Amino acid sequence: MIGVVLTLLGGIWGWRLASKRGGNRADKLQYMVVYALIFGIIGLFFGVLFDRMV
Repeated sequence: MIGVVLTLLGGIWGWRLASKRGGNRADKLQYMVVYALIFGIIGLFFGVLFDRMV
């Protein structure tokens, strides 16, 4: 569940960052996908770590 939430947050953050930097739609989509992947992998790591601790 942590991975899904962080994936969505990363996508939103990437989209906002690209629009803040003045990017067009393709730039926004690329930033969204890259940040969603990065945050998703981090969230997956934390989810596994949390599962091992409990």
